[in-house]
Amino acid sequence: MSVALRDLDSVQPLDISDRPVLSPAYRLVLRLEIANRPGMFAKVATMIGDRGCSLGAIDLVEATTATHVRDVTIDVQSEEAGEKLAAALRTIDGIKVRAVSDRTFLVHLGGKIEVKGRTQVRNRDDLSLVYTPGVARVCRAIAQNKDLAWTFTMRGNTVAVVSDGTAVLGLGNIGPEGALPVMEGKSMLFSQLAGINAFPLCLAAKDPQEIIDTVVSVAPNFGGINLEDIAAPACFDIERELRRRLDIPVFHDDQHGTAIVVNAALRNAAAVCDIALDKLRVVIVGAGAAGIATARLLHRSGVTHLRLCDRHGIVHLGRTDLNSEKRAVVQELDPQAPAGSISDAVKDAHVFIGLSGPKLLTLEALRTMARPRIVFAMANPEPEIDPALAAPEVDVLGTGRSDYPNQVNNVLAFPGFFRGLLDAHARSVTTEMELAAANALAATVPAKLRSTDYILPSVFDPQVVPAMARAVAAAARAAGVARKVPRARGAHSPSA
Repeated sequence: MSVALRDLDSVQPLDISDRPVLSPAYRLVLRLEIANRPGMFAKVATMIGDRGCSLGAIDLVEATTATHVRDVTIDVQSEEAGEKLAAALRTIDGIKVRAVSDRTFLVHLGGKIEVKGRTQVRNRDDLSLVYTPGVARVCRAIAQNKDLAWTFTMRGNTVAVVSDGTAVLGLGNIGPEGALPVMEGKSMLFSQLAGINAFPLCLAAKDPQEIIDTVVSVAPNFGGINLEDIAAPACFDIERELRRRLDIPVFHDDQHGTAIVVNAALRNAAAVCDIALDKLRVVIVGAGAAGIATARLLHRSGVTHLRLCDRHGIVHLGRTDLNSEKRAVVQELDPQAPAGSISDAVKDAHVFIGLSGPKLLTLEALRTMARPRIVFAMANPEPEIDPALAAPEVDVLGTGRSDYPNQVNNVLAFPGFFRGLLDAHARSVTTEMELAAANALAATVPAKLRSTDYILPSVFDPQVVPAMARAVAAAARAAGVARKVPRARGAHSPSA
């Protein structure tokens, strides 16, 4: 999942002209029956362009001497824009709109994940081993030694993806049912990218203690817990208490996944600009889960000059409106942080990290920054500043979007991080593991290939997951939190 606009309470936007944003989220496939006459498709293309939409793939479905039927893929600005485009195409003589398909809804049809058995049951003999009576022997062995569950059940390679639906992407509090497509998607990525079984648990529970108790109750099924899309500040308390009560790793991806990827990106951006981390003046706009965790991890990495901002400006101890998490992070970062606006914080800074919402940074404000100038505008789909405007003014630019270089995306972190946790059968998560993961992620971009447009690898780079997994597992062993798991011994009794 990309870094989303969830972290700023409601920052007052600075002026920047409104313009529609095209997104793959609104991707339609129109099946058009087009008269086989010269110039007909040009009329279609012109209509699409005149309405600010983007023409994609064009596939021929059938052809006769009279007509051509084509599936035309189009990115539009919104559902309404798609409906208006289809209506406009129907007015062209010689064009018939046979069907309009919404590709986003189509890929979610019936859900995106399923449960399959790893062992086939083809006859009575198979059934007697995987189920009764043979399964009873395994049950008794595990009852006598619970650690055997890591070897003889799914637990050692299974993660729960837990959400209450209170902070889903940029959508806010849409409830557990609304959150389920996101958690399904995350579970699918766990499987495809890291070979991890993941199961969505969207809880109809708003009280933090109820969420904590529920997760503790189901924990014996899982080797790790991935918390997702739970609103701040409750997410901090939930993670903290679950880490205290459970002996499996608990990882709030909105916090730590974001922090790991931003950390890796800034390491490589600083290297491209030939400046040390401790020389950078960094501003983070967004003081929710992702912003606070990112600030803490950057501080641990050696960033010594860091300003954290929320909608009221710089977070500092003189303010009376700070929650306990904001107050705690300022105590850690800089108890002497001054008062000031976001614009005050940005002036003379080298780095702007946006974990907030769109249109927060004008060109004028950006130009007050020092050189080298690094901007990670990660609100998605519309960043804090238009990348096309910002690019000529900065040394390195990153966004949360997939249609620009340097996509800062949590998908780069959580599959490899959990692969390492599970490989080590870790009991907990440490800051050292997060730093090791950030270092490993940064290192997947070879120094000789680093550039302003290449500071992070693709999420599909096959080196990413194994490199991070090795680093995290090694850090778990070094920290003494890797558990020793009994190994399968062929025909020998597992309890021997």
